[in-house]
Amino acid sequence: MIIFNKKSFILALMIFLTLGLLAACGGGDDTSSEGDGSGDTEESSDSEGSSDSGSDSGDTEFEEDTWRFVTEEVEGQVQYVYAEEFGKRISEKTNGAITVEPYEFGGLGSETDQVDQLMQGTVEMAVMSPGFTGNMVDEGQLFALQFLFPTDQATTQEILNNSEALNTDLREQYEEHSITPLAYWSEGAMQWTSNDHPLKTPEDFENFQMRVQTSPLIMESYEQYGANPQEMSWGELYTALDRGTVEGQENPIFFIGDASFHEVQDYLTMSNHNNYVAMTTVNTEWFNGLDEELQTIVEETVTEMQDWVFEEQKAQNEEYLEVIKNDEENPTDVVELTDEEVATFREEAKEVREFYRNEVSTVDGAILDKLEEEIAEYTE
Repeated sequence: MIIFNKKSFILALMIFLTLGLLAACGGGDDTSSEGDGSGDTEESSDSEGSSDSGSDSGDTEFEEDTWRFVTEEVEGQVQYVYAEEFGKRISEKTNGAITVEPYEFGGLGSETDQVDQLMQGTVEMAVMSPGFTGNMVDEGQLFALQFLFPTDQATTQEILNNSEALNTDLREQYEEHSITPLAYWSEGAMQWTSNDHPLKTPEDFENFQMRVQTSPLIMESYEQYGANPQEMSWGELYTALDRGTVEGQENPIFFIGDASFHEVQDYLTMSNHNNYVAMTTVNTEWFNGLDEELQTIVEETVTEMQDWVFEEQKAQNEEYLEVIKNDEENPTDVVELTDEEVATFREEAKEVREFYRNEVSTVDGAILDKLEEEIAEYTE
């Protein structure tokens, strides 16, 4: 019995150890499974994080590239700081792969040189004003029409953001020349500066030497008032005003102040006769050649920048109005037009719209007609 019990004990012990070992192995599998489960949880967490960052291209590896972005203004002015901010956002969204290189005015030539460079693809992007494309895209000259947009800047910016006439019809006109406008935005209301007398009536422009951009329609607008418009790059303007080669000019307030035009002008007339409209443009073939994700990033960034640049131009125009008013060394009289004076100019300006329809437009004024309808919807 003792021998049997001993053998039975040994056999039972062996069975027990075997079962224990199997249980231990099974437990190891269970532990491993828990570890795998934990790993899945971490992987799911990472995956979710990747999904979130994927919305801002956090997962995408972009090929390194540099985009040249030319502007018509110098460091610190609205167009240049726009290009800087745009570049910062593009770099963040592409994890530093894309560098946007802003160029200030003169870095790659004059305003018309920059238009040619964008058309040829020498540069990828540009902020340009339609006034310097007037001899190329006839319809773009509609921005030269005075007293067309409402005086309220926020309303004007809404129209620029949403207008089908501009963002679809006019865009197609530019794309025929390898330029794609991705957005239109205002740098502020245009004002007049002058010597000898303020510009308060059309008669004040009689035989007046007025500097203008390269646009036949801008010239026609001032000829309607009896002026002698002179095409000139702004890089030559300070000297021309100082020497009396030209007697006056038009620009938003921030530009007048920052370029120191008020130093060589006696009067600033707050006419609000127009808006200095800028376009964020790209070379059409280059942009169409980008992969879809990069195109989306560019378009989204341009849209985001619309509110940003509105606040930027507003701040700069307010700041420089105070600079001009408080410059005791170079006193400039600031003159406000009355409602009656504005009405007189507005009536004169209507004649130029008919000139645009009959002599300038290649589509019988269809884009202007649609734009006027859109403006009426915002202002009724």
